[in-house]
Amino acid sequence: MPRPHPKEFRDDVVAVARRGEAPLSQIAKDFGISDSCLRNWMRAADVEDGNRPGVTRSESVELREANRRIRLLEQENEVLRRAAAYLSQAHLPGKGSTRS
Repeated sequence: MPRPHPKEFRDDVVAVARRGEAPLSQIAKDFGISDSCLRNWMRAADVEDGNRPGVTRSESVELREANRRIRLLEQENEVLRRAAAYLSQAHLPGKGSTRS
């Protein structure tokens, strides 16, 4: 997979493309990227600018972090549930406890 281009480069290419002085295919060729890459960058820039519905980069990062936290909390909850079940089994009468 090729290395991603810096954000400043992407922003500059999108700004040139938005001016509309040349066809998108020519702009992409001039900057050494594919047509589809330029279209994706423009679509993402429209979402970031609020011109198109979608999830912004910051919202995507926040959602990814929230999902990671949810997974961690679910794992911790499962460990606690198993520990509680184990400990409750250890205190049942007739299970090795000596009562008079």
